[in-house]
Amino acid sequence: MKILVINCGSSSIKYKLYEMQTETVLAAGGIEKIGLPGSFLKATLTDGTKKIINRECPTHTEGIRLMFDTLLDPEIGAVKSLDEISAAGHRIVAGGTYTESQIVTDEMLAGWKPFMELAPLHSDAHLKGYMAVREMLPQLPQVFVFDTAFHQTMPEKAYMYALPYKYYTQYHFRRYGAHGTSHRFVTARAGEFLGFNPSEKRIITCHIGNGASVSAVYHGKCIDTSMGLTPLEGVMMGSRTGDIDSSAILYIMQKEGQTPEEAINLLNKKSGVLGVSGVSSDMREVTEAAKAGNERAQLALDMYNYRIKKYIGAYAAAMGGVDAIIFTAGVGEHQYDMREGSLEGLEFLGIKLDKEANKACFGDEAVISAPDSKVVVAVIPTDEELLIARDTLGLISE
Repeated sequence: MKILVINCGSSSIKYKLYEMQTETVLAAGGIEKIGLPGSFLKATLTDGTKKIINRECPTHTEGIRLMFDTLLDPEIGAVKSLDEISAAGHRIVAGGTYTESQIVTDEMLAGWKPFMELAPLHSDAHLKGYMAVREMLPQLPQVFVFDTAFHQTMPEKAYMYALPYKYYTQYHFRRYGAHGTSHRFVTARAGEFLGFNPSEKRIITCHIGNGASVSAVYHGKCIDTSMGLTPLEGVMMGSRTGDIDSSAILYIMQKEGQTPEEAINLLNKKSGVLGVSGVSSDMREVTEAAKAGNERAQLALDMYNYRIKKYIGAYAAAMGGVDAIIFTAGVGEHQYDMREGSLEGLEFLGIKLDKEANKACFGDEAVISAPDSKVVVAVIPTDEELLIARDTLGLISE
């Protein structure tokens, strides 16, 4: 059975096609610059080589059509007919109060739409991708897999904000978190890789990429997470502020006469590592700048690591200790200096890093704590797409 996984961004579409019997990736690619001049698809072939297909895609509908055309291509495609695809699973950033993945129906879609505004940079693109697939393959089952679902086990004391309660009842104003599909995947995989039952452990999962979040997973269930109502709250990120005094935003808006839209753009796209360093939102470029003596770049790195460390300490306190810490996502899997900097000074929690093992780890599954460390620290590459495919298969097989 073949399952197509789709992740739509505001100007991009990423996809993978899986053969679920073996969980093999049959095809993968991404379409960039949708709605902009020079849009293209980059396909990853089974031998690892890349092929670029240039085609103007003014909307997501054209992007989805290009994706299907590529899957059918006699030279680089993976299917002879689109009828071979059994279902499509979509990554959805904001799922609101949905606690598990859902087969999309008109009723389900109506229930989800009020939560779209919680992830304004993502939700509209998700809907466009779904509608484009439905337009071309109206009989194909489609599934929404919500990044927020894993965090719905948080207790009220963790997900509530200290605002008048009416905002919760009227507008569902609360902490929802994000990256839940990744946190769920690495929690389960940590148990397999490290040989323990997650339902018996206290785990801190650190999804550290351009967007970043940290979660406290107590006995297999999320009890707290760093992102909030939207994916803006929490640790410092590539171009997002993370935690900030709310009054500071109002102060800037008043001083510079900014509209809410301009303030949202400032907080999401011009802040974080990019805003402090003035160099880039890419940690590799900022690290190189710091090594070359750029003081602002070094400050950005120090702030970045410090804030991850604060969340690790806070979640260890919330769970009464920690048994395992897992790093994942682009930065978490590849930046050894970030991992070391984020754990520095936490020896009192029983964390002892094997610095050589940490430095040698670059994107592979590995234990990077010392043999005598009381807390196991590991790097586990995330695979959100595979988990989306598994959820999709499970739902259409019921």
